[in-house]
Amino acid sequence: MTSGHWSLATLDVDGKPVACIEAAGALYRLAPSLARVGLAGMDSVAALFADWQRSSAALDAAMTRLEPADTVTGSRRLAPLLYPGKILCAGANYFDHLAEMGMPGAKKEEQRLFFFMKPPRNAVVGEGPTVHIPIGTKAFDWEIELALVIGKTARNVPVETALNHVAAYSIAVDFSARDHNRAPETFYKLDWVAGKGNDTCCPMGPRLVPASAIADPQNVGLKLWVNGELKQNGRSTDMIFTVAEQIATASRIMTLDPGDVLLTGTPAGVGVPKQTFLKVGDKVDLEIEHIGAMSVTIQEPR
Repeated sequence: MTSGHWSLATLDVDGKPVACIEAAGALYRLAPSLARVGLAGMDSVAALFADWQRSSAALDAAMTRLEPADTVTGSRRLAPLLYPGKILCAGANYFDHLAEMGMPGAKKEEQRLFFFMKPPRNAVVGEGPTVHIPIGTKAFDWEIELALVIGKTARNVPVETALNHVAAYSIAVDFSARDHNRAPETFYKLDWVAGKGNDTCCPMGPRLVPASAIADPQNVGLKLWVNGELKQNGRSTDMIFTVAEQIATASRIMTLDPGDVLLTGTPAGVGVPKQTFLKVGDKVDLEIEHIGAMSVTIQEPR
């Protein structure tokens, strides 16, 4: 997290989600912190996106009036945004990932940006023992992604102004059941819902950082480890379609509403090229520059 900026988090406090402002390494309850500067009734991170311009100004003001009495300690982090309106995920959007999947030397002009969706209330989880292997899969794979949250309605927006619609960034993982994704016996060959739409398979966290904290979303590092072994180590410079291009394209397909989330693709290092997959008990560590780090452990199907 960039020094001097606030970020947003949601903690599990006695079994209930508590929205927090994070500043200088401490977490403060969101509702009283914002009420102190004239913005009452903000008891969830999701509520902030109804009027992000007003909310972000209030968050800036709250930074100067945070009270130690509002500090929250010793609680597990949930996903910071409970819950997105919708989750759009860009498929095959890094050149090095395309290469490892059998398409070396791919050219941007020969690619088409495509999206799939994850169910927000069922897929989104936070850190810890939260991710359950999908029922019946033998090929459970990982993909770290830079996630963004929409802060202003976007419909058919140009690339040049698309980033103005981003409120915040976070870390996300697109966990995938690779074997369920394929349907070779059918005419359509792929099943994106069975492979990508599983419960608990979109961890997010550990925080939302405001868009102003990341000067260039096209130049951040992403790393993922499995049981301490570095698997993915890439940079968003290798995206085929930029964050702005993704927002512009998605907004021509559908309206992007405040509180929607886009996952922007993954770099090389996923498990499927080497047929190396996750099992119960595996620990997955994640890190993205300017955002932070988080970990999840893999649990039994449910």
